[in-house]
Amino acid sequence: MYQTWTRYLTPGPVHLRLGLGCLGVGLQHGELPAVGPRTLDHHVAVLISEGSGWYRTPDGRHHPVTAPALIWLTPGTPHHYGPDPAWDECFVDFTGPATTTYTELGYIEPGRPVVPLSDAAGARTVVARIARAARRDNPLLDVETGAAVHELLVALRRARADLAPDGDEVLQALARDAFKPMSVADHAARHGMTPAELRTAVRRGAGRGPKDYLLGIRLAHAKELLAATQLPVAAVARRVGYDDPAYFSRLFTRRVGTPPARFREQQRRTAPGDRNDRVPDPDDPPMIEPPRAT
Repeated sequence: MYQTWTRYLTPGPVHLRLGLGCLGVGLQHGELPAVGPRTLDHHVAVLISEGSGWYRTPDGRHHPVTAPALIWLTPGTPHHYGPDPAWDECFVDFTGPATTTYTELGYIEPGRPVVPLSDAAGARTVVARIARAARRDNPLLDVETGAAVHELLVALRRARADLAPDGDEVLQALARDAFKPMSVADHAARHGMTPAELRTAVRRGAGRGPKDYLLGIRLAHAKELLAATQLPVAAVARRVGYDDPAYFSRLFTRRVGTPPARFREQQRRTAPGDRNDRVPDPDDPPMIEPPRAT
């Protein structure tokens, strides 16, 4: 005996231009029948929170599946899997142009159909939210479920057993040292790695190379300093690791799309002449409380 609940959705072309569209959501448990062999034309994330089972690749190899785990079903790839008794799963079918980018970033892994997870609770919460939003009388159905698929991919990335939720020690060290005048080779040597090994590690954890990862951190802090303080652009450049203000300005303009001075005019958070050196601390975000009822 088993129990199952499924809703299928058909987002319109305009909704798919948001990047991802939810095609279906389901929850089932018990002595479920095997799935496949079959081939789909869209992606499915199958989240197993209890039980164990198997997954068979097109070449006949048998992969054990033990909860918590994720099974990726990707378009055009034949798949065949089945559970042992007491299997508990939920799944989300989805499609859209953003799947290409999420695959490039490593959030979707076509070459790794079975992914061990450290915890399924966070992802299950998102799936439950998709299921609630999928009611027929919800006027926001396609937008709300599509947005939640983005959130689900992030939750599944955080839950991977082989990666720390907020990045491994190498990424954390790079973030701490982001404003120091260090090259990629310097960072690699600090961790006893070659530059190529560092690039592989950072791309695996952050979906981008170390130079781009460091640049993102530097420019984010530069924006905070420009918006919240009266520091000259040259001083901002030095604080984020650039001794050459002209090079910093060119880099900022090329990446942000506007020069630092213009960005300051657009985003100024202080009155002219006001002395304010307070900038947001990314490790200590404010708690935003809901307004009290009156």
